[in-house]
Amino acid sequence: MSTSTTASPTTRQPASPAQSNERAARAARRGTIGLGVVLVAQLMLVLDATVVNVALPHIQADLGFTPAGLSWVLNAYTLAFGGLLLLGGRLGDVFGRLRIFEIGLAIFTVASLLGGLATSPAWLIAARTLQGVGAAFAAPSVLALVTTSAPNEAARNRGLALFTAVSSAGASIGLLLGGILTDYVSWHWTLFVNVPIGAVVLVLARRYVTETPRIRGRFDVVGAITATLGSVSVVHGFISAADRGWASPVTIGSFVVGALLIALFVRTEGRVSHPLLPLALVRNRTRGGALVLMALVVGAQFSTFFLVTQYLQRVLGFSPVATGAAFLPLSLAIFATSRVSARLVAKVGPRPMLLVGTLGLTASFVWLSTMSTTSTYAAHLLGALVLNGVSAALVFMPVTVVVLGGVDRAQAGTVSGLLQTAQQLGGAVGLAAIVSVYASQAVPGQFVPGVEPAFLTSAAFTLVALLVAAFVLRPRPARVVAPVEPTRETVAVATADGAEAQ
Repeated sequence: MSTSTTASPTTRQPASPAQSNERAARAARRGTIGLGVVLVAQLMLVLDATVVNVALPHIQADLGFTPAGLSWVLNAYTLAFGGLLLLGGRLGDVFGRLRIFEIGLAIFTVASLLGGLATSPAWLIAARTLQGVGAAFAAPSVLALVTTSAPNEAARNRGLALFTAVSSAGASIGLLLGGILTDYVSWHWTLFVNVPIGAVVLVLARRYVTETPRIRGRFDVVGAITATLGSVSVVHGFISAADRGWASPVTIGSFVVGALLIALFVRTEGRVSHPLLPLALVRNRTRGGALVLMALVVGAQFSTFFLVTQYLQRVLGFSPVATGAAFLPLSLAIFATSRVSARLVAKVGPRPMLLVGTLGLTASFVWLSTMSTTSTYAAHLLGALVLNGVSAALVFMPVTVVVLGGVDRAQAGTVSGLLQTAQQLGGAVGLAAIVSVYASQAVPGQFVPGVEPAFLTSAAFTLVALLVAAFVLRPRPARVVAPVEPTRETVAVATADGAEAQ
């Protein structure tokens, strides 16, 4: 009888150090490629908000838009994007962020193809609306995938820095790309360009991006409907105010309907077991203040692109390509500052950066308000645009850190949607207010007369944002601001001597 023993067939030999290192390197490469894939998608979504701007005169001439109808080429995208962002964030939480990201990006890509093929105003507006729907589904999942895929806090902050750099500079890149495509190919390609990019991202996302866990629970149907329609009504009200005036029945009706729907949304969220937006997320003073600050800053920033673009072409006689190139210093300033913003936020905390950034933005808008018919780009605009870009980069990164600070992975998609909703609604509200001020001082046939009060209104927006950073985001005792769970998702939120990541 043999006494020999054999090893169990299920016994595994421990991996050698070389094998472990190879696996770690492979996982790191996969994570880096995955981050790049979702950031390319984010660039495409942000870029699309402005890429058609410099092409608007060509679109108007080709499709026969009226002056008022032409504004809906931009507004249709903003309405759908801003109104559906909360829903998009919640869908990602419930059904998986990668899945909703892919669905949203597929809708966006198909809508881009349809928009490029447009032969009538109604066709193009419908396609732009569908683009906004796809962007609203994809965008919250982009930020959630960035924040939940990072292996550690340092990688998370680097990912956020890249995300804010892409998001901030995308508008300027869109203007440049739109000018090039319009001048050298056709305005149709400002939409067609999304098709090959979207297709490649969809293929690579399935291979390199990891799906996130789903959240079990019932879907808040009433909350989704009231939040979506309420947001759309409010955004439509502000857009209508710029076109029809604040006393217009359409404007007033939009605000009334929006207010009623939002009130019903808040009431619903306080009663259902699985709310679309847990109210505790916005009751937090620090997070709520950061969202208000973001809305104010983005609202002011919209005036930079809207007014400066027209000034360059109508007053200085720039071509579409030259107009896009004129914004390159702003984009480069954002990218350069964003490279160090992650280290700055860990070293000094979000609040000092927000104070400096909002102060710099205020100064840049006051500077831009001095433009006249005798101004030149080099002497009067270049410095203001660089200051604006540096200051914007100092704001967007720490605001993102503050808003996502202490948020559980299960709520990352919801909070991401909330953050981007603040950006879109802030942009729509700010642009409507600034355009209304400009129109009240404008002289027919002249562009410059309304510029000064319009940019001073932008400066007022960022001055209020500065006050929010100074007084609303003030540090509280550690026991109040400390996150419930010290996970790697925890970030610093405005402590007395400079917060560091937990």
